[in-house]
Amino acid sequence: MIINSQFDSGNINVISAESPGDIKLFIKKDHQSDFYQWFHFKLHSEAFVAHSITIVDLAKSAYPEGWKGYHAVASYDRETWFRVDSVFDGDNLSIEFTPEQNSVYFAYFAPYSYERHLNFIAQAQQCFDCRHELLGLTLDGREINLLVIGSEDIELAAKNKIWITARQHPGETMAEWLVEGLVQRLLDEDDGLARKLLQHNVFYIVPNMNPDGSVRGHLRTNAAGINLNREWQNPSLNNSPEVLYVLNKMQETGVDMFFDIHGDEALPYNFVAGGEGNPNYSEQIKELEDLFKETLLTVTPEFQDVFGYDKDKPGEANLTVASNAVGFRYECLAYTLEMPFKDNANLPDASYGWSVPRCKQLGEDLLIAINAVSDKLKTK
Repeated sequence: MIINSQFDSGNINVISAESPGDIKLFIKKDHQSDFYQWFHFKLHSEAFVAHSITIVDLAKSAYPEGWKGYHAVASYDRETWFRVDSVFDGDNLSIEFTPEQNSVYFAYFAPYSYERHLNFIAQAQQCFDCRHELLGLTLDGREINLLVIGSEDIELAAKNKIWITARQHPGETMAEWLVEGLVQRLLDEDDGLARKLLQHNVFYIVPNMNPDGSVRGHLRTNAAGINLNREWQNPSLNNSPEVLYVLNKMQETGVDMFFDIHGDEALPYNFVAGGEGNPNYSEQIKELEDLFKETLLTVTPEFQDVFGYDKDKPGEANLTVASNAVGFRYECLAYTLEMPFKDNANLPDASYGWSVPRCKQLGEDLLIAINAVSDKLKTK
């Protein structure tokens, strides 16, 4: 029996694995950080034999509440990820599983590999309406990739500049799955909504803000152990070049609407967090936020606006957070969009939970809500 995590986004350490019925593991912390929650490993053992896997010491993990009601994902082919029965006792997650093949992968959520990311960028740039721009390199020397979708040559000043970033927290892989779905629809020349959007908007999309943390198997930080979503007020080349490069590019283009895509460990819902705490929050921004939410609620039952984060008090927003910082700087509609690691409690799926196809579909649906507000951005 072999347990291995020496691959892209792999993360696990073995305490003991003397028999299939008694496997004990623990999750490595993010480099130079106390965050840990993401796991991804391969079990090579005997098929059709019951295995008992325990991941220990989770009471001290980044989000202990995230383990309650959580079920791990597994895959034989690394394409289809299904849920496996998991029980949390307050400190340990126990997975009872009988594999049907000799090798099986387990993860916190369906991984999105760096190779897939590079393929995604390469394929997107082949489309007529898409251009790939390299913003800079990370601390480990990986690329910060930007997709520019829509024409910048004709009447650019009249067009909305819509920015979308994902995976500031690298373990939140659902964010890049959503972006993949959104981009695929946006680049579909036969999709009327996409064609209409690109007449009046240019999209600036960073599918992976944190490729170093992604490859290293981090939950929340980059190669320096920095939480990028607390760096938007004063980023630096030494700690957070990823944010610095994006902000520099935003300064060139301007921003009329911004979405930062994330995943939440504890809350089993899809929701957004807005800029109501920003010092310059206005009635016009509130009207745009409300229209966006109302539209998305109509479009898909996967979205809801009952459960989410507590709203910031007026003037008390944390301006180191991306959506607040960008919304404040550019006086624009700026949302953090969160998806669950668990399942959407409003539409539960016992076999797959919140899954890759659902992430991608939500990305497609997001374009409908963007379209609803896009023609009102310049008049706010």
